[in-house]
Amino acid sequence: MDIRSIMLRNENNLSKYAARDADAIRLYPLEEDLRPNYFRDTDRIIHSLSYTRYIDKTQVFTHWQNDNISKRIIHVQLVAKIARTIGRALSLNEDLIEAIALGHDIGHVPFGHPGERILDEISMKYEGAHFAHNVESVRELMVLEKNGNGINLTIQVLDGILCHNGEFLQGEYHPRKKTAEEFLLDYERCYDDINHIKELIPMTLEGCVVRISDMIGYLGRDIEDAIRLGVLRSDEIPKDVVEVLGRNNREIVNSIILDIIENSTDKNYIKLSDKVYQAIKQLKKFSIENIYTKANSEENLKFYGNVFNKLFAYYKAHIDEEECSINRVFLSTMSQEYMESTSVNRKIIDYLAGMTDDYILKEYERLEK
Repeated sequence: MDIRSIMLRNENNLSKYAARDADAIRLYPLEEDLRPNYFRDTDRIIHSLSYTRYIDKTQVFTHWQNDNISKRIIHVQLVAKIARTIGRALSLNEDLIEAIALGHDIGHVPFGHPGERILDEISMKYEGAHFAHNVESVRELMVLEKNGNGINLTIQVLDGILCHNGEFLQGEYHPRKKTAEEFLLDYERCYDDINHIKELIPMTLEGCVVRISDMIGYLGRDIEDAIRLGVLRSDEIPKDVVEVLGRNNREIVNSIILDIIENSTDKNYIKLSDKVYQAIKQLKKFSIENIYTKANSEENLKFYGNVFNKLFAYYKAHIDEEECSINRVFLSTMSQEYMESTSVNRKIIDYLAGMTDDYILKEYERLEK
């Protein structure tokens, strides 16, 4: 038996609903090596520069001095582990699951969702296109990585990343088959219609697993972070939610995973029981009202807006100067195709979106001196 066959032998035990290596689609041909397609995509993602920058990006809490609070990289790893647990129990393709999970939040910007909303306003004002982190995750991997050439991931992985948003809870997750052209239409439409993101459906069952795992990965962990920071007390969590899901992250994750496995085994979709679905809905509503609206003060939100807007204006005014950081750090490394096909405004948005929390603050402080 050759090495590639050994690497693929787990496919013999996959569910009939699982994605197969032979079904993988790429926009550009890629010379085969011993690694299966989705396994190879995981390698490409974790070796990317944008993956490296996960380590200093906000999950929920930005200006809180506590090293035990989750950063974006922790959330991504939790999602990958949760999704692989569900995938293994359902005999799905774990390589595909891992690649989608590890890449799903690469497009997140400094300061988390507040930063994303600010960059969306800037993008609409200057570029006439929406900005959303799931779309930027695809752009980072498909376009920006490798000096503006992209890293040629499979459409199944890119689609799972585009469709990952766990904020949009469903009782059932049914995949929808797509061609590469249909995926690209979905991707492009998100720039014109921000509401289209709510309508996105993954093309694989593995993509559906990552989508619900994204939510599982943050629900309990964000609550524990909030308790650790004194934003929330554990006895404030609704009792009827605690009775169904549990009180801490371990119990919440375990309850939802077991419920999904029980209700999704031998099915071509992912399903939650009504009891668990309703409890999650209630817990999400509680978290919005008691965590996410309190994670940033009005003063901090105003500060984030100043940071993004002032840096955008500065880069736009100085983009022709060789010593301006956008040229020195970013544009000087990019391909001729990227430079010629990308507008000035989009180049600045790409640069800002890829920054870590620490880097954008240093750039702002340097500007303010």
